[in-house]
Amino acid sequence: MGMMTGAPSSVDIPGLKLLRRGKVRDVYDLGDRLLIVASDRLSAFDVVLPTAIPDKGKILTTAALFWFDLTKDLVPNHLISADFDTIQKALPATVKLDKNWFNGRMMLVRKAERIDAECVARAYLAGSGWKEYKATGKIIGHDLPAGLKEADKLPSPIFTPATKADEGHDENITREKLAEMVGPALAKELERLTLAVFAKASEHLAKRGLLLADTKFEFGYIDKKLFLIDEILTPDSSRVWEKKDWKPGKTPDGFDKQFVRDWLEKSGWNKVAPGPALPASVVEGTLARYREFLAKVTK
Repeated sequence: MGMMTGAPSSVDIPGLKLLRRGKVRDVYDLGDRLLIVASDRLSAFDVVLPTAIPDKGKILTTAALFWFDLTKDLVPNHLISADFDTIQKALPATVKLDKNWFNGRMMLVRKAERIDAECVARAYLAGSGWKEYKATGKIIGHDLPAGLKEADKLPSPIFTPATKADEGHDENITREKLAEMVGPALAKELERLTLAVFAKASEHLAKRGLLLADTKFEFGYIDKKLFLIDEILTPDSSRVWEKKDWKPGKTPDGFDKQFVRDWLEKSGWNKVAPGPALPASVVEGTLARYREFLAKVTK
């Protein structure tokens, strides 16, 4: 496959109010609705890298749409439409979108009152959970059996919320701390919904020979009711492994950004912005993993 050199990682929309530019998504304010555009930016170690991954935004959007549909019986979500023509009609007449770029990477959604917590569920010992377990024998207030190895399966999935950081790193917090922040009743409901969606997704992936190690969700209120918002179950927000590659003792290569992180770790970069440009082989490898994830999940 030939590389798209110099492909833009995002395209601004003159005439629309940019509400926030996240590491990957650009969010525009349309009054009671938002337009979410998934760019091709890639972030690692909380730094947006200078090299875009062509069509990554379209893959993330397609995955999120699939999962929103699969989980809508468990919890409503904020999606109104992802159809290009429908979205174009919803915008002011003066705003004309380039279909080549925007088609397939946009979601028109209802505006929610976001709850400022990342709702994380984990079924395996990886990432920051593994680091903490090694140091303390627990994960964020959850007691766990002694002697577990890296990538081990937990006795049952656990809920480990985190604070939401637009800049820098999300910070893990205990369920008690979440209850202090949002109130005990809401904290309990966030945990219930997070684990319910996690279970449904895990079951779907298991049929495809995949393991859902961990993922994060965001929720918000629309008309005083809890809705699932943002993105869900994409390679950016989830660790997904091939079951055949998994055995306790080492975290398997997944479909997430670990491939890029591994290259960055070896590159000698000090993890301070700006990040290094990625070689074509790493861009190709990353894109191949994202595409394979989408094919396996949605087939």
